[in-house]
Amino acid sequence: MAAAGCVFHRTLSRSKPGPNKASSSSPAVCREFLYVVDVQRYSRDQGSSVYFPQAVLKSDDLYDVTLTDGDCRLRVTLDPGLNRLVERNVLRPGSTLRNATFAPAMAAQLPECPGAPGDRDSYRLLSAEVTDAAPGEDEEDGVSRVDVDGDSLPWFGLSQPAGPLVPLRANRSVFLPRWNNVDYSGEVWRETPPTEEEEGDEEEEEEEEEVEAQHPAVTVSELRDSFLSGRRGVARGSIQHQLIVRIINKSHLMYYGRTDRNCDCPYKALLEVCDRTGSVCVVLWNSVCVSWYRCLKPGDIISLRHYRVKQHYQAEPDDIEISVNSRNPAARISLLPESSVSPEYLPPAPTYSFYASKELLDRPHGALCDVIGLLMFSGRPERIRSKDGRGAELLEYRWLRLEDGTSNQPITVKLFSTSQPEAHHKLHPLSVVVCTRLKLIKSADRTHVGFHLTNTTHTQVYCTGLGHHSQMSYRKLRPVRQFLQWLKSQEDGQVLSRALIGGFFVYPPPAVSLETYMKDRRGEPGFLRGAELQREVERLCYRERHTFCIQATVTMVTYSRRGEENRCLFWTDRASSLSPSSSSTSPSSPHLSKTSTHPSPSPSLSSSSSSSPPLLPLPSTPHSFRRPLFSSSSSFSPTSPSSAVSQLTPPRPLDHRLCRRSRKRRQLLQAHTPNKRHPWVTLQPEQSNKTVILFEASMEFLENTNADDDDNDDDDDEEDTSSFVTAPLLPAFPPIAMETLLMRYDHARREEQAAAVAMGGRAAAAGKFDSALEDYYTLRLRALSDGVSVDAHFLPHSSSSSTSPLFLHHSNTWTSILSHGAFSSHTPPPSPADLIGMAAQLANQRLVCVLEACHLGGAMTELILSRAFHLTD
Repeated sequence: MAAAGCVFHRTLSRSKPGPNKASSSSPAVCREFLYVVDVQRYSRDQGSSVYFPQAVLKSDDLYDVTLTDGDCRLRVTLDPGLNRLVERNVLRPGSTLRNATFAPAMAAQLPECPGAPGDRDSYRLLSAEVTDAAPGEDEEDGVSRVDVDGDSLPWFGLSQPAGPLVPLRANRSVFLPRWNNVDYSGEVWRETPPTEEEEGDEEEEEEEEEVEAQHPAVTVSELRDSFLSGRRGVARGSIQHQLIVRIINKSHLMYYGRTDRNCDCPYKALLEVCDRTGSVCVVLWNSVCVSWYRCLKPGDIISLRHYRVKQHYQAEPDDIEISVNSRNPAARISLLPESSVSPEYLPPAPTYSFYASKELLDRPHGALCDVIGLLMFSGRPERIRSKDGRGAELLEYRWLRLEDGTSNQPITVKLFSTSQPEAHHKLHPLSVVVCTRLKLIKSADRTHVGFHLTNTTHTQVYCTGLGHHSQMSYRKLRPVRQFLQWLKSQEDGQVLSRALIGGFFVYPPPAVSLETYMKDRRGEPGFLRGAELQREVERLCYRERHTFCIQATVTMVTYSRRGEENRCLFWTDRASSLSPSSSSTSPSSPHLSKTSTHPSPSPSLSSSSSSSPPLLPLPSTPHSFRRPLFSSSSSFSPTSPSSAVSQLTPPRPLDHRLCRRSRKRRQLLQAHTPNKRHPWVTLQPEQSNKTVILFEASMEFLENTNADDDDNDDDDDEEDTSSFVTAPLLPAFPPIAMETLLMRYDHARREEQAAAVAMGGRAAAAGKFDSALEDYYTLRLRALSDGVSVDAHFLPHSSSSSTSPLFLHHSNTWTSILSHGAFSSHTPPPSPADLIGMAAQLANQRLVCVLEACHLGGAMTELILSRAFHLTD
């Protein structure tokens, strides 16, 4: 029972009807701050719509949110109209709510159900203002942001649950993970087998099993023959005869919950088992998965009784499967030590097919493989839409790169969820990783691209840190021992210097020619208009990845370094910017307003006023699409050249700049670049800079942009498209997202680093670690179809790094760099100043642009230009 003076008591007591009054539906508004402790997802059922009479249920999911005021806890259901807050990772554990509106609602679970509220009163959250309050931050806006231990607080009212929590608005017994349907979620999923008392077995049956455990009463081949021959006891009834088998393969969990069906635990899992006479598929159904899935692993010997034999679903007509249910009949499962089974009945051990990286080159497409290697790159988790026809489910995956010392070609794995969340959280670089039952993917038309491996239904992953390897029989195999011998010859410092984590990663790399790329895209949607691209990007959910194509021209190129975005080099095509068709519909042309500390569920979008002074457009952050505002866009100075290359300096406040326009200070570009691999430019006072005379002259000449200057410019100089200027009134622009750049692996802080990269990780935490690459380019693309402009990052250094295969030799011109997505691997890359100086080559070029979009949470969407192909007439 919560204290009578708590925030929930003061707020929600007003919404309860009196003893002689009818039930009230009037909402109650909490003006004080509340903190989100947990967000739990589940799928609705047939009766869920009753609890939301005025809501349009567009999604299959519902969310229960646990809130606290610091004194007690309260579970509420998020109104379906607010689901988008969770889907885009705006509302999450650690968030702060204010002006929250609650309405009373009846719970779906009966009070006698374990985990249901003690009374029938519960609440819906109708609206709220959400802010991102990281625990431990200083007090801001009157919010004392402290790390509250929600588990230690009492529940509000009489809502103390009698057991594990269950969903409030559907008759489900388990919750789904927030980001996929494959992993398990919650403490109800057992790590240890149920005891005999929990199974409800009688003592006589236990004693009988102890005797029979030495010898199975039936074999797999006998079951198959009996079922196929139509023997009545096997074909129609449950079988009590003990079957002793060994688990060969284990599938991931399969969730089959539907909104039009009521099933409290809609899960199943497949086990491939065998004895000395053959193999068979065992299907664990519903709550049997909750009790046994985590307890079983390949190699275990199990005893089965009270099961049913059926024809194998989606298999040959002469094959069978064994169904293990929680009722009708309630199956009995036991884990047996090998010593308890007579040697003549001991099932054979699992077999593995380990292949080294050099051997995978000779394997055919679709071959099943097991691999072991040292993890050198662990990508960030992302999600893609399933291709099951509906496309509603989001599949979580990450890219891994393993080395085994047998070749220079790493083993690249696209690893989807395998219902092993603990193992996936431990996939740190420099871990020894074993992946079993992977499928080899090769491109028939592009043999130079290489290959990668991906999941099958029975894929399992094992890594150091959880004690997996010592329990598995593969540790004695020759390929594994050979790998361990190679591993002993490696030095920590050598491999640590190459270990990477997180960041943007694309594989297989797109084709380097437009013809090949379009051939690979057969069956995919065609080119999008600029407005269509904007709408599609706004529909993305958190960490959802999608590839889009548009036809566009480049109107601006910017070179920056992370953390130093207030100083950069850029080229802009003024003629294109002044074009009437590229006006206000551009989602990226409006200047960014400072992000509110209390973002609304749909972040507000702002544009620069039509009355603002002329500005050179800087790229807004590529991860922040803005809705087009139909007002006049900022005009550009007509005295400026049609195309210019500029160096941006730290901007002063606007009013200071206006009053000091007559006191311009000439700033020169340093001639040399200190680091050949990561070139950069610095600013020096003119009197201490020894630079090229012609360069200084061009700076001095083009620097004078005063509108009151009556000097006539030479016509030829006005058409110069590659001159350096100091741009006036330069606005600041947001940097590249922390999650976009690859990070160097920090072994001492590996848990913190992994948490920053994980689903739901904080971008601020990722910024604490060193990036493998600091510099990047930003290209402003103007769609040919409707003139809408978008900004996309371009990472030619990242694409040329060790995470990508070797690219073909090319001339390092803009056309070849964009078509390859990287600098040439055979020659040194051009310096940023040279590349920006050559950007005029892009003026008026029609390009097919391949954009990789990934939503990073809130209003942030990462947009990467992976390829751009020149269109010829």
